[in-house]
Amino acid sequence: MSEQVLQYLKTNRAYFLKRLFEFLEIPSISTDSNYKKDMEKAADFIVTYLQEIGFGSAEKQPTNNHPLVYGEYNGAGKDAPTVLFYGHYDVQPADPMELWHSNPFQPEIRDGRLYARGASDDKGQVFMHLAVFEAFLKTEGKLPVNVKVCIEGEEEIGSENLYNILQEHQEQFSADFAVISDSGMVAKNQPTILYGLKGFTGLEITVKGPDHDLHSGMYGGAIRNPIMALSHILSSMKNEEEFITVDGFYDDVEPLSSKERKMMAAAPTEDFAKSAGVNQTVSEKGYTPVEHTMGRPTFEVNGIFGGYQGEGTKTIIPSSATAKITCRLVPGQDPEIVQKLLEDHIYKVAPSGVEVHVEKEKLSAKAYKVEPDHPLIKKAAEAYSKAFQAETVYVRMGGSIPVVEWVEAIYGMPIVLLGFGTPEDRLHSPNESFPLDSFDKGMETIVYYWNSVGN
Repeated sequence: MSEQVLQYLKTNRAYFLKRLFEFLEIPSISTDSNYKKDMEKAADFIVTYLQEIGFGSAEKQPTNNHPLVYGEYNGAGKDAPTVLFYGHYDVQPADPMELWHSNPFQPEIRDGRLYARGASDDKGQVFMHLAVFEAFLKTEGKLPVNVKVCIEGEEEIGSENLYNILQEHQEQFSADFAVISDSGMVAKNQPTILYGLKGFTGLEITVKGPDHDLHSGMYGGAIRNPIMALSHILSSMKNEEEFITVDGFYDDVEPLSSKERKMMAAAPTEDFAKSAGVNQTVSEKGYTPVEHTMGRPTFEVNGIFGGYQGEGTKTIIPSSATAKITCRLVPGQDPEIVQKLLEDHIYKVAPSGVEVHVEKEKLSAKAYKVEPDHPLIKKAAEAYSKAFQAETVYVRMGGSIPVVEWVEAIYGMPIVLLGFGTPEDRLHSPNESFPLDSFDKGMETIVYYWNSVGN
């Protein structure tokens, strides 16, 4: 049943790459208002494509910022399942431009990889689904499943309008399950089921001391140094065994089961020390680095600043110091509760002689996990293995995709993360790329998956 669809994809591969190039050439950078017209152009590309291949409806829907593309296909019949397919057409800025080996918005194929901003995150993966939709409609005349397409233009800036849209238009976006291809595999050509994502929350801590910078000789020994006070606060929040020492932080953490630890150990993973350029790895005592990144919460200082930053020495006691911290959360943890625990700890340990202000991160998300033996997940694993000719492995990811938690919270539907990126793709960095193996075998996987679910 899939053969003519697969043959269409192979026969028209050059055409599909050409259309993907057109998509990638649009600098749809959502964070920069100078690219507002390009954001509209990228949304128009998707709408036009959906209309050309035979979707019953496809349109741009306005938001308070960049438009959302919505499309519907109902030709599979009332008895067929309905899938909500989510992706995003916006990309990260390309800076620093001088580190690219080719123009980020002039796609180029080198050594079996497609280089361009958005090649992997997420235009390349979005387009693969569009191409598969076309292949089905041009060969079999219909899709095996009914489809609702939701492709936004604000993922790279926190999906600032999507939650309200999903909440306010529940009937429009409701489906039997969702598929998201905005993730990857643990290694090239290694099919991977991503059955869990971490949640996310954070704080910004500002410590204020004197109302202006002071001469360190005249005031040192009499005035509390805000940088030293901030360092004291931060060092009190995690110990050398990577254990987070905030009271109550682990109270609601769902423990890693022995089954999950075995699955994590079986998956091929990167050499963290080698890829990060460090001499050794660290992880929470009792857990491997893989287990910690995939299934245990983390606490990180993302930035710290205050005082003199220029060349040489400036002998001052600075007036203030600031740190940005984030936590990746696991199932069971509530971001708001975690924020409160962190805030309480900060005020509790803050030294005297300074004022401490805590600003909570507005964008937070709970962790997401689906049972690895869910029928929709098992079908995805089978489709992966058939296309890549390799056994599918099961992992959780240390990253966060807020829309996953939102879809689960609002609709209660299962979500299948059907990703095809690789660790070498350099997401958000210069020289982002996507393997053509993933492009070809990924579309083959999608064909098998729609047929399996439709049957």
